[in-house]
Formats: sequence, structure tokens, C-alpha cells
Amino acid sequence: MAALRLRESVLEAKQKLAAGREKLRRQHEAGVPGVQLCAQNTDCFDGIILDLVNAAADDVPGFTPEKVMSKLAIVPHGGYGRRDTAPYSDVDLMILHEGTFREPAIQFTKRLQQDVFDVGLILGHSLRTPSQAISAAMADATIFTSLAENRYLAGSVSLFRQFADPFRHRAKQNFRSLYHAIMSSRDEERMQYGEVVHMLEPNIKRSSGTLRGIQMVRWLGFAKYGEVELDALNRMGVITDKDRKILRDARDYLLRLRNELQFHAGKSSDLLDRTEQIRLAEKYGYQGTEGLLPVEQFMQTYFEHTSGVRDVARHFIASIRPKSLVVSLFGPLMTRRVDRDFHVGPYQISTSKRWKQQRAVQLDEVLELMIAANRFERHIDHPTWEVIRNKFQGVGEIELTEATRRSFLALLSEPGRLGELLRRLHELRLLEKIVPGMAHARCLLQFNQYHKYTVDAHCIKTVECATEFLHRDDTLGAVYRSIKKKWLLHLALLIHDLGKGFSEDHSIVGARIANEVADQFWLTPQDKETLHHLVLYHLTMSHLAFRRDTSDEQLVLRFAMENGPAERLKMLFVLTCADFAGVGPNTLNDWKVRVLTDLYRRAMQHLGGDDTIDTVALRRKKLDALATSVHGRENEAWFRKVIDSLPDAFLQETPVDRILSDLEQLSEMKEDSPMVACQFRPDRGVLEITIGTKEELMQGVFHRLTGAVTSQRMTILAAEINTLADGLVLDRYFVQDQDHDGQPPDERIEDICQRIRKYVTDPNDQAPTFTTTWASRNQRMAEEAIPIPTEIKIDNDTAENYTIVEVFTQDRQGLLYQISRLLYEMGLSVHVARITTHLDQVVDVFYVTDEHGAKIVEGERLERIKRELGESLLEQKS
Repeated sequence: MAALRLRESVLEAKQKLAAGREKLRRQHEAGVPGVQLCAQNTDCFDGIILDLVNAAADDVPGFTPEKVMSKLAIVPHGGYGRRDTAPYSDVDLMILHEGTFREPAIQFTKRLQQDVFDVGLILGHSLRTPSQAISAAMADATIFTSLAENRYLAGSVSLFRQFADPFRHRAKQNFRSLYHAIMSSRDEERMQYGEVVHMLEPNIKRSSGTLRGIQMVRWLGFAKYGEVELDALNRMGVITDKDRKILRDARDYLLRLRNELQFHAGKSSDLLDRTEQIRLAEKYGYQGTEGLLPVEQFMQTYFEHTSGVRDVARHFIASIRPKSLVVSLFGPLMTRRVDRDFHVGPYQISTSKRWKQQRAVQLDEVLELMIAANRFERHIDHPTWEVIRNKFQGVGEIELTEATRRSFLALLSEPGRLGELLRRLHELRLLEKIVPGMAHARCLLQFNQYHKYTVDAHCIKTVECATEFLHRDDTLGAVYRSIKKKWLLHLALLIHDLGKGFSEDHSIVGARIANEVADQFWLTPQDKETLHHLVLYHLTMSHLAFRRDTSDEQLVLRFAMENGPAERLKMLFVLTCADFAGVGPNTLNDWKVRVLTDLYRRAMQHLGGDDTIDTVALRRKKLDALATSVHGRENEAWFRKVIDSLPDAFLQETPVDRILSDLEQLSEMKEDSPMVACQFRPDRGVLEITIGTKEELMQGVFHRLTGAVTSQRMTILAAEINTLADGLVLDRYFVQDQDHDGQPPDERIEDICQRIRKYVTDPNDQAPTFTTTWASRNQRMAEEAIPIPTEIKIDNDTAENYTIVEVFTQDRQGLLYQISRLLYEMGLSVHVARITTHLDQVVDVFYVTDEHGAKIVEGERLERIKRELGESLLEQKS
């Protein structure tokens, strides 16, 4: 019935919109380019808006339609003004009016607004005089950038010119303030939408290197030169032919993607999420290879375009950046010559005219400039970089001279601004001409939920992360500072993941690349072997630290012997930490640093390094301190018996006062009430939950405790199951609270303890309830898109007394509980658990024994464990 009340003009417009969209959909499916389709869509919008404008003008009482339109000007702006509207884009209109015509203009606008809404379009509108519009734009960067993309649609041409011409003139007059306002606004948008997450699931309108990057060139071009069109800026000589082509090709590509997203969704949509990435890869015919998924090929193409936009936009922005008045006045006074052609100022390093004309064409000379920039920690000034960029952009193969090889390794030797400079080389595609394998890794996406960067970006980021360790006031910082051949460490980081994207294990492929790199740079046999080792075994330390029980000193000894001498172990330690840090923000947390540092220090003990600890002496010292503390107590014999049964890992990790506190609580524990204690560990950034009980009181203690902990929205990082004398069980969980960053409130900690205590004393062994969260739903979507295969591995060689069960699978709520319960139902006892959700996949590792506490050696039973675990997990996942 509501449709019958709509005006005839609105009904006709609705039909025109539906017919127009259907026609455009067919054209899109037929392969019409993105720019062309958006222009046709804009024409469709124009026709509808003009019909509604005429109807609204006819509805203003006391004025003829001609009179109304002589006092108004209809001005599309933003994307609508730019003529690149997607099928479900908003319609942004500014209605200009003469100053004395405000009331009729308001009536006109109300009618137009209602009609546009009834048609099914989203209208963003403003009602202003020309002077009001200009004032608003000068005061607000968001308004300015939208109005910069203006065009005339209907009404008074004279009124439109009263806005457009002075607006262009005022913009150029106020370029300095507008530049900073526009850049500040973009920074705020970047903070809102993020850079890292949107590398994986980019917003094709707002993320780095997308349509927004192209628009930034247009907006700043208007503010500086009074022109928004790329062709006009090219004719003025402010963007090169190559840069214009990069932006035009990317614009067409991104607009076509955006059209596809919106046609498929049937609504406005700019997010290229994982489900859409997979769908589009299939739609556009990507076949994949043995080492690359179709979606990874598709996203590599996407990132090629967005990387180009980012680089061109960054260069254009730098080329028109207003000079600081302070630097202009005092910079020359604070600049000194450090070479015949290099001049170091307070913020930048510049070059002489002679260098730009004669030496900028030689790669080794460019590297020497970068060495100086790195040493003095200065940016290369834009005029110099512009010359370099123009010389090398699109250059073919380059012969690596001895000077080039020497200069590149010298560049790698200093931390300084190394990450930034490597990115600059990569931007010009020079890095891939120097380092074998870098071209293959360019824009290569790793389609999993842990890596936040493409392979090439990750490798450069790890180098940058390592250089930032220089300023850490801990063992990691000290080790990095002590490394003699930092260039070798940085080179290993730069190439450590270049083996990805092939069917073979990336560490093995990477090791071959390392040999090729070593030969290319004429490394000594010793340095070549070190580089090869670091790349081949770059995951070894993280796997040992987070997937094995490192309280086994023989395991640590073997690790030390395999990764020595001491200098190489130092490099592996720093490389491992940098690899974590380069995955994404907060991946290298205090917990991981502490665990890796402990492993490093204990391994160094076996290599005779400077940073050593005597674990045997430390154990003896703690046992003596505990014995002294319990001497003379009424139940001293009980304490001594329990202390003698404490596992090495518990003694190593726990301070004496904390051990005493736990034992005292165990001694006072009632038969029907387990001991539960929670303590935040600020040194690790985790919550430590200690649970004590009697083994005979609760069958399947590990899976029940695990269920209790995870049901309280705790992410378990590690678990230790300690069986002590007299059948006592003292378990420790190191967890992170999903509901709080840092230390949880006291009431939260108390609530956790109470709920765990209640659950473990429940006589019914029922599965706990796991809260479904947004994150877990998102993970399920990713799993459905590209499922991580479930794989079970058995390791019977590493530990003398335990069978190690490794479970590789997709993370989900309650996973650890499910696995631990399955192990219990198979008659296995868990003694140590390691839980990792980092790098390539989720891995849960369990040290288990059979019903009699013995290692499992029967081949048939081992195969049954693998089969039943795998089948059960697949069934529960589905």
C-alpha cells in the first residue's frame, strides 16, 4: 500500500534505477571496464536526480520551476562529482542558492531529499551559498576534499561559477594549511581503518594504496595547482607518464573490483574480505600452482596495483610538501658537508648538483648515499630521491659490480634507518635485482590468519624489527648489540622467507636461495654456511621453545650443539624474535621474549658463551633454600617429600617464595576443595593459574582443568601437569584474559578462581560451555574459506620418557579441551602441554604416557592414536 502513495515521479525514478542497475550488471558481467561502468552508473544517477530536481522545483509554492532553478545550482561532489560511483554508492549533492532565496531553497531541498530516499538512493546533501561553501571547505579538510571533486549538473551556471572559480583560487592561496589539514585527516582515517589488518582484508576505498591514494593525488593536486584530473596534472609536468599510467590502471582495476563486490552483495560494500577474495579468484580464473593458491595469485595482482598507487602517491605528496619555514631559514646554517657531494642537515641528507647529474645513475653510488643516510639517520631529501627515481624507475637488468656488492653489505651493517632504506630500494624494484628471490616474493600474500604482511613486506619488516632491538634494555637488546656481523644477520632476515610460494618446504627452498645469495655476494665459506644455516633452521628455536618441554636439559644441549657456535646462536635468537615481531603488531609479546630468552641463555651455557646460567647449581640453590624454609615445621617430613618430587621445570620457572606459598596451600587443602590460585605475572604479561588437587579425587584431571580454564575466556599459552608425592597434582596454566589487556581487575581474578573451583568439584564430567565470540565466528569464516588441514604427528625420539603428540589444526573455541578429553578417553595421561597459535598454523603439543605412566612404544597403538584423534577432531569441526 505504501508504494501507492509515492509520487509518479518517484515511481518512475525507482523503475529507472532498477532497470539501470540491471543493465549495468549485464555490462559488468560482459567485461566492461570499471571506469567506463562507473561513468555509465553516474549517468544513470544523473538522469534520476535531474527528474527529481525538476519535480521538486515544480513543487515550490509561489515560484515557477524556471524561477526556482535560476536561483539554485545543483552540484555533485565527492565520488558522484568524480563520476566514479559504484552501483550502490551514495549520492553527494550540494545545493547552492542565492542569499535571498533561502526559504524556497529549504522547501526545494526537503522535497528532493524525501524523493531521493523514496527512490532508494542514499543522499548526502548540504544547502549553502557560494561563500558559505568556500568558507566551510577552507575550515574542514573533509569538506574541502569532497568539494574539490565538484561539477555542474543543473540550475544557474552563473551561481555555480560564483563558487567554483573563487574556490579554486582560495585553495591555491591556502595550500600550506590545506596540505597539512588533508594529511592530518588521512592519518586519522588510517588510524580508524588500520593499515595492517587491511593488508589481509583491505577496504578497497580506504586502505593504503587503494582508491583513497589516487584521490589524495587529486585533492592535493587541486589544492596546489587547481586541477584534480590526472591528465591535467600530467600535462603540467607534475606527474610523469609512467605514474599517470600506474594510477589510471589501478583506478580501473579497483573500480571493477568494487563494482563486483557491490553487485554481488546487492548493497554498498568496499571490504575485500577472505570469502570474497576466494570467490573473486575463482571468478577471474586464477588456477594456482603447486606452491600458490588461486587466491594468493589473485591477491598478488591486487597488491601489485595498490603498491604502485602507494608509491606514486607517496612520491607526489613528498614532491609538493610545503617547506618548513624554520628549516628554510636555519637549515643551511645547520648543514655540513660529509663528502664532496653529500650534505647532512638537521633532518635530511642532500646531494650536490654534480652528484645528481653524474653519479645518480650508478647503483653503487646510490647505495653509498644510503649508507651515509643510514649512518647519520637522516632521510634522503626529495629532490635527490626524485632524480634517483626518474633514473631507475622501470630500468631493466643491472650488472652487479664489486662496488655494488660491497656497498649493499655495508648498508646492511648499520641499524639506523635500514628498514626504511630497504623499502625505498624495493619500491624502485632495485632490491629484487640485488637479492635473488625477492622478485618472486613481491606482493605475495600468505593466506592464513596469522601473517599480517605480504612475504616481501614481512622480510623487510623483520630487518626493521631487529634494528629496533638496539634500544631494548634486556637480554635481547644486549645480544643484538653484541653481534659482530650485523650485516649477516640482516641479510638472513631479508631472505629467510623468500622460499614461500613453492611446493617444496619454504625453509629448504630458502636455504638454496641463501646459497645463491652467498655466491652472488662472494661470501666466505664460513659466512655462507652461517647464512645457509640461519635460513634453513630459522623456525627451529621457536618450535623448540613453544612445542617442546625445554626443562629436558638433553634437548637444550642438542639444540645448542646443532646451532653453535655462540655467535651463530646469538643470530638465531635475534632472528627468531624478529620473525615473531615481523608477523604483526604485538605478536612478539613479553611472554614469548621471556621463553625464548630462557632457552637462549641455557643453550649458551653449553657453548661457553658470556651469557650463561648454571641450571644444576640453580636447582640445588633453590632446593637448599626450600629445605631451610621448612626446617623445624611440624609437617617438615611432608614438605621435604613433596619438595624432592618437584619437577625441574617447576623449580626453574618458579621463585622460592611462590613455591612455598603453593606448597603451604597444598598442605592445608581440604579433601573436597581443590586449591586454586591466580597471579598476574607482569614480567611475562600473563596470568598464572595454579591448581592443586588429589589425583584420585578427580579422574581426567587435565582435561577437566583445561575445560574449566578455557570456559572462562582464557587463552592458554602453556600448561604444566606436575604429579608430586602422595598423589598430589599441581598444575599451572599460563593464560591471557580475552576480556582484558594487561592485568585483569582483582574481582575478575577472584571470579575466575571461584568458577574453576566450582567446575573441578562438580561430580558430573560434562563439557563446559564455551562462549561464542565475534573473533571465533570470524575464524570459522576463514576456516571455511581455506581450511587448515588437521594433522596428527607422533614424536617418540625427542623425549626419553614420553611420547609427544602434535596436533596441527584450525584454532577454535574449546579446542584444547576437546583434544585433552580425547587423550583421556584413549587412556593417556598428559604431563606437559604446549599451545601455540602463531606463524604458520595452530599447534598443540602434548607429552603423554599410557595408563601405567610408561612411554607408548607399540606401533599399532601409536597409529590408533593418530587415527582416532584425527577422525574425532574432523568430526567435531564439521
